Amino acid sequence: MALPTSTFVTYSAVGNREDLSDMIYRIDPVDTPFMSGVDKEKATAVNHEWQTQALAAADGANAQLEGDDPNTNTTTPTVRLGNLCQISYKVARVSGTQQAVDHAGRDNELAYQEMLKGLELKRDLETILCGTNQAKVVGNTTTPRKTASVLSWIVSATSKGTAGGAADPAVADGTGTRTDGTQLAFTEVRLKTVLSAIWTNGGKPGTIMTGAFNKQVFSTFTGRSTAIEESKSKKIVASVDAYESDFGKLKVVANRFQRPRDVLVLELDKWAVAYLNGRNMISIPLAKTGDSDRRQILAEYALVSRNEKASGGVFDNTTA
Repeated sequence: MALPTSTFVTYSAVGNREDLSDMIYRIDPVDTPFMSGVDKEKATAVNHEWQTQALAAADGANAQLEGDDPNTNTTTPTVRLGNLCQISYKVARVSGTQQAVDHAGRDNELAYQEMLKGLELKRDLETILCGTNQAKVVGNTTTPRKTASVLSWIVSATSKGTAGGAADPAVADGTGTRTDGTQLAFTEVRLKTVLSAIWTNGGKPGTIMTGAFNKQVFSTFTGRSTAIEESKSKKIVASVDAYESDFGKLKVVANRFQRPRDVLVLELDKWAVAYLNGRNMISIPLAKTGDSDRRQILAEYALVSRNEKASGGVFDNTTA
């Protein structure tokens, strides 16, 4: 079939209007299960502090004489802990011209860019809090303050590599980091060891967080070693979203922003993010220095480990 002579077609036309959809499609994930699951607190100083209390060990030999004049038992003092507020921000900047022209998919370019920077900052915070091996840093005029991440606190209930120098932080006070060891397979036996240690310490964890690979490994644990096919619904079930352990039921959550080698076992209400007064994901108009407008999206925050004994981790897991 040939095109009839002198037919005017789009290939030659000048002036056809563009067809640009008003929809903008975004796939980058913004779900932050750790930040969404923990409490929020208010900080009033850059060094945010709290206290923990321990009871004396149970005494199986506590048998006393009738009519005895008792001595005072030793008092166990509280432990004072703290973490530093870290400043994180993103800046959106749009020229006056770009703000003035017509846009597809958004009415206000600066507001749109401001929204995107806020989502990016949220992802940064999730990564910093549970996806970095970061100790707290006091900082100075040339070094930014840093808040100690989850990995800097968990020491009491862990399973880690057996070689390569694997070690927990020396003290559960945010001043040290984990020493990564030789990676080994994530197994149910290792998970049960951590759950048992947490229970013995008095914790009641409710959430297990994993990366993508070890979420799939988890789905092969006892009770889901093979996929289940539901013929009526035409559905194959091959995942585990909850784990009924000897010490309670835990939700299993995949977190894109934690380190793939870590499996965190968390009692989420024993963690919090403390935001400095008026510094919780705020938008600050910056001084105009030319033909553009700027907005700084900022958070100043500290991770609060209310009692690390309530949580634990299976570390140094293989990721492929």
